[in-house]
Amino acid sequence: MPDIIEPKTLRGFRDSLPQEELARQRIQERLSAVFRRFGFVPIDTPALEYAEILLGKGGGETDKQVYRFRDHGQRDVALRFDLTVPFARFMAGHAGELYLPFKRYHMAKVWRGENTQRGRYREFMQIDFDSVGTDSASADFEILEVMQASFLALGIERVRIHVSHRELFNRFLAARGLEAQYLPILRTIDKMRKLDRGELVEQLAGLCGKDRAEELLSFITPAPTDAETLAGMGKLLPPDCEPLQRLRALWACIEEGGLASFFRFDPSITRGLDYYTGVVFETFLLDLPDIGSVCSGGRYNDLASLYTREKLPGVGASIGLDRLLAALEELKALEAVSAAPAVLVLLLDEGLLPQYHRLAAELRRAGLSAEVYPEPRKLAVQLKYAERRGIPMAVFFGPEERASGRYTLKDLRSRKSYEGLTGQATAETARRLLQP
Repeated sequence: MPDIIEPKTLRGFRDSLPQEELARQRIQERLSAVFRRFGFVPIDTPALEYAEILLGKGGGETDKQVYRFRDHGQRDVALRFDLTVPFARFMAGHAGELYLPFKRYHMAKVWRGENTQRGRYREFMQIDFDSVGTDSASADFEILEVMQASFLALGIERVRIHVSHRELFNRFLAARGLEAQYLPILRTIDKMRKLDRGELVEQLAGLCGKDRAEELLSFITPAPTDAETLAGMGKLLPPDCEPLQRLRALWACIEEGGLASFFRFDPSITRGLDYYTGVVFETFLLDLPDIGSVCSGGRYNDLASLYTREKLPGVGASIGLDRLLAALEELKALEAVSAAPAVLVLLLDEGLLPQYHRLAAELRRAGLSAEVYPEPRKLAVQLKYAERRGIPMAVFFGPEERASGRYTLKDLRSRKSYEGLTGQATAETARRLLQP
């Protein structure tokens, strides 16, 4: 007999048990409905891409985390680390078949070989929604609007979306002669919520000196109100510059929509990925801010130009589903979802198996979920199965019921029985009892 293989999983990878998977799918269903209401359509792309498609797009740190290898044909391939870069390749390859602007959503797994921590794994699910083909305040605001609507659809009202513009940060650094240190400074700022102030100053001082570090911290600290923050940003730029105009246009849409309580202008938001060029945003749960951003993104006007000469400006956001699930579980806000059928048809006589399945089919046609217990085991065993599954209704059809041609429905929650029912009456009674 061969040795038994230990049933272990790789570090950073997890199995998903039914209750967790049901909660995950419920979130995906609700978000899909939101996306479709805004006119977004679903797409899919391969998990595996040529390495040249992915590498050098997110930054040096991201490249180190990419799972890269040679396949059986000795091709240099890699697993996608996000859904945005493959989408840019998708748009370049299919631009002639699509209308512009093109609005998509995509829910799929991605892989990064990073350090695991709370809500962060090496294999995880992302939910992306993007608009490509227009560089406009309207498209930027719509993404922000979808973000806010998505969290409301999940019953999460205590959420704050932080917004900034990448160009503001670029110009701040350029005015101080720090362009050469742009990327390391940007990535350090992107980690500021994970570092205390002393650590942040120390890391920035190593890049640009202590005085410049203090100046940087002053710049990225929001003012008490959004209007003051926006005014402070404006002091760095001419009043007619595009980044400032875009932020003012967004603020006007936010205020007109009555959404100001969900948003905050925050110059510290820079996003660590290299491909962002305009507005950027991150989302924090007010009751659990230390878990980090659960939805982030921004404008990326040049990413598709790596694959095509056609101009395809884009803006989008991504929800980290695993991190969001971890947060909801910690907040005890994860909705319980049952996988159990509403009715269990008990198998009391194997000779009646065809009738049991006929009844189950009739219950399903009536809109109920139903299953037949598969073996003629003791009644106590079958009822114990129903209890463990959380099945609320059971149908009895044994020799006595066969003689009358009627069924007995038992509400396993109240222990009350309803006898002498036809198949239709069984379905109607079960549906009435199951109503809230």
